[in-house]
Amino acid sequence: MSLLFFWLFLILMAIGMPIVFALILAPGITVMLEGKFVFTTMLLQRLYNGVNNFPLMALPFFILAGELMNRGGITASLVRLSQALIGHFRGGLAQVNILSSILFAGLSGSAVADTSALGSMLIPAMEKNGYTRRFAAAVTAASSVIGPIIPPSGIMILYAFIMDVSVGGLFAAGFIPGLMVGVGLMLMTSYLARKRNYPVASRPATFRERGSAIGQGFLPLLTPVILLGGILTGAFTPTEAAAVAVGYALLLSLLIQRTLTLRELPGVLANAAVSSGVILLLVGAAVSFASVVSLSGAPRILTQMVLSISDNVYVLLFCVNILLFIVGMFLDAGPAILILGPILGPTMVELGVDPLHFAIIMCVNVTVGLATPPMGLVLFVSASISGERVERIALEMLPFLAIEIGVIFLITFVPALSLTLPRLLGFL
Repeated sequence: MSLLFFWLFLILMAIGMPIVFALILAPGITVMLEGKFVFTTMLLQRLYNGVNNFPLMALPFFILAGELMNRGGITASLVRLSQALIGHFRGGLAQVNILSSILFAGLSGSAVADTSALGSMLIPAMEKNGYTRRFAAAVTAASSVIGPIIPPSGIMILYAFIMDVSVGGLFAAGFIPGLMVGVGLMLMTSYLARKRNYPVASRPATFRERGSAIGQGFLPLLTPVILLGGILTGAFTPTEAAAVAVGYALLLSLLIQRTLTLRELPGVLANAAVSSGVILLLVGAAVSFASVVSLSGAPRILTQMVLSISDNVYVLLFCVNILLFIVGMFLDAGPAILILGPILGPTMVELGVDPLHFAIIMCVNVTVGLATPPMGLVLFVSASISGERVERIALEMLPFLAIEIGVIFLITFVPALSLTLPRLLGFL
């Protein structure tokens, strides 16, 4: 099969067609034009099988758990905990924003949910406290990409499903890179706070106030401990862990903290169902598209092209990172993984890169793409919440983006940063 489907896909994307339909139509039109009708049934089967897969049940459950945590006011308790711990430093509210993103990452695994939940609370508070609106929006957007890096992560589940990589191993590989991004952003914020003389958010909290904040945040913070502990010890699968997350979120919100009512549940379920439907349809379309990619011999062609650049694996990894960064400017993380994973993954493994190592490189890279212009989704969410122009937020975000790119190259060229924990836990 020729590469006509690829050019059709680019044309359909360029004229503004939604990506899920471009993924379905490009191979379909190619099959029709080339008269290879025997592949039509295969494309439809792959589309169905891409959705009808047990491991993917984890995605709707994690999305629902995030909705329950957010609507149940658990986000607010994490913000209070962060403020009690570090709110008294210069630039404290900006630091609270970043620490809250780190804590929230273990609950939702979604950058958009992070931006929406934390941004709606902290952007107005930061502006009232003396920060510029664009800086507040930039910190929110930059820190929200931590969400899909620190597990649980929907993006990692997608990659693991498409590329047959261990979900538990990929989750374990995301811990240190996620913390590195968070610490790097906090150090940059501290430097900017001193340089620009940003205010101290509040007086140091008393031991009683900190104890109260820790008490309120303790049960929500047990969520990642329960989930990851269960997955990494083999007590339950990632799919079962997602169901446990929903049950725990319901227990917290409805019965223990009573921050969610039964009347609100239909709205939560509807939002989660719509989000899940969009993602699962996209997965099915991408699996169908990936089968055509394989038939066309594109991975072999790409391997030859890559090898023609250099035979040094580090040079090739550098080039792949640049490619992923550029792609991330235009594609969301999920589609980028679903489209490029089957092409780049086998190529890099053939060159001697560990599958789990490349998996975390790609997941972190396309996640950072969520906050890069011109098509970064969290930039648009942050702009919508703050009322600030996207380009002004993007310009203010450049120092933070430099930190995130630096982390990408660190985990690329120092594999131990991401692979040590999976190795210790027996995934390698």
